[in-house]
Amino acid sequence: MRRYGWLFFAVVVLVSMLSTAESGLARAPKKGRLLYLTLSAGFHHQSVEPSEPIVKAIGEKSGAFETTVTKEVGAFTKENLKNFDAVMFYTTGELPMTDAEKEAFADFVKSGHGFVGVHSATDTFYMWPTYLEIIGGYFNNHPWHQEVTVDVVDPSNKIVGLWGKSFQINDEIYQISDFQYKTSHVLLKLDPSSVDLKKGGVQHRFYGWPLAWTRTHGKGRVFYTALGHEEAVWKDPRFQEMLLNALKWAMRQTN
Repeated sequence: MRRYGWLFFAVVVLVSMLSTAESGLARAPKKGRLLYLTLSAGFHHQSVEPSEPIVKAIGEKSGAFETTVTKEVGAFTKENLKNFDAVMFYTTGELPMTDAEKEAFADFVKSGHGFVGVHSATDTFYMWPTYLEIIGGYFNNHPWHQEVTVDVVDPSNKIVGLWGKSFQINDEIYQISDFQYKTSHVLLKLDPSSVDLKKGGVQHRFYGWPLAWTRTHGKGRVFYTALGHEEAVWKDPRFQEMLLNALKWAMRQTN
């Protein structure tokens, strides 16, 4: 009888171990799926093509997400978007989306999915008001293309905390018009003391020069950064880490 007692005990321990393992597997974070649109309907940035393998590598190395890169707006159907957790734009101009594709994209974000825009994503869809509601602002000239100081407005934020309180970077610096400041949380902004404010084309606005922010559209999470013109910026490990943090947040892998 003692032998059967030990056998019963061993079975109980084995079942407990298997249950723990299964529970651990169940708690493993789900790998996200990203649709990355790199279509230039306006100015074409030379860093677009180099950005594609970089974004893929960020997802693969971190294990956080897998990336599908496309230049086809036909990917923006309600049915196809069901395959993704977030959409990312490095785009320009009036993208040739049909009304149905625009609606599918807007509904995708509004229903609780993520959207990340990089650099010229704000130089996109000027004629579609809903897009402004999603991204939160439009490109309005770039008077500076140089090394600048960027202030980290919210160092406690997990997306940009890696930068510290401020940092220097050499990039093309956007001005933003129509900024939805009341509904956007600014994360990065230009330190105006690091540039010539008397340069032609400079627009002085009360909100300054925001360079990254988060916002919501319906239930969806939105992140945008104006940085990313230079290929060197895309290759900067700090920029890559910020994108990873932003994408994980947009996909609700982090709070």
